[in-house]
Amino acid sequence: MASNRQIILAHRPTGPLDPTCTEVREEPVPMCGPGEALVRVGLLSIDPTIRTWMNDVRGYLPPLALGDVVRSTGAGVVVESQNPHYAVGDVVSGMTGWQQWAIADDRHRYSVLSPSWGVDLPTAMNVLGVTGLTAYFGLIEVGGVRAGDVVVVSGAAGATGSLVGQLARARGAARVIGIAGGPEKCARVVDEYGFDECLDYREEGLTARLQRSCPEGINLFFDNVGGDTLDAALATLARRARVVLCGAISQYDQAGRPRGVANTSALIVQRASMTGFLVLDYLDRAAEAQAEILGLLREGSVVHHEHLVLGLESAPEALHLVLTGGNRGKTLVVVDPTVTLG
Repeated sequence: MASNRQIILAHRPTGPLDPTCTEVREEPVPMCGPGEALVRVGLLSIDPTIRTWMNDVRGYLPPLALGDVVRSTGAGVVVESQNPHYAVGDVVSGMTGWQQWAIADDRHRYSVLSPSWGVDLPTAMNVLGVTGLTAYFGLIEVGGVRAGDVVVVSGAAGATGSLVGQLARARGAARVIGIAGGPEKCARVVDEYGFDECLDYREEGLTARLQRSCPEGINLFFDNVGGDTLDAALATLARRARVVLCGAISQYDQAGRPRGVANTSALIVQRASMTGFLVLDYLDRAAEAQAEILGLLREGSVVHHEHLVLGLESAPEALHLVLTGGNRGKTLVVVDPTVTLG
């Protein structure tokens, strides 16, 4: 059997990710022991949070150690199994890491993806995967979106943000406003994803423009960006507003010097709430989110894009692409194109 090519963390980034931070390593393909299943990895999900795991700081998961396989979710096919949860031929999704082969067991549980969904594997890894669950539970469970809300989404051109806006519209939001970087992305947010408006954060005076777009204030702000964008939204909150903290991509390459925000007193004045969340807390309810999103997909009510990057060795480049906004939609690395769903 072929070797297991892996990408490991060689050096910790001290700012923007650079090529010296990772190395390619070859190891033997892992043996499938009792209670385990051997998975041939087909796709890797490239998410901004991977960058945070490279820092030697306390987080919701332990930081990567030097020499560790870079942590990420992925999807693959079971080729050998000694675990009743996984049958040979099952397509599964879980924390594969940046490598060609992975082991699933009862401690590292993988989800079995259903061919009955009638979607391809990249779609399943996007709107029916962690990205879709993040958008769904952040908006509905944490944000408590209600009919008539004015909803603002930062990172609106991204995989999560674009789906948040579409779900908000489906749940009866009165207005859905995006924030994105550059005129091309802002046009896509409106024309393809159906937002009412999209503001370019690169232009001057974001706070004033946001206040003009939301004269009665923001009822629900879904934040993927942090920093100055979060500050502008805090200055625009309506009474009893809800702020959902999903990510802070503007801060991830700041070499341990993230920017604070100045307008937190608005939470007091407007009796508003600001809540962080992790999709990990909702994985046991995945079927609930998938059922609603799948229904919208079948109606043609959800637009989604997948940005495919070929080759395991391209994973660091793909992560840099996500962190700098050079991707379009959900970024996935194709490790083995023969792994498909259905």
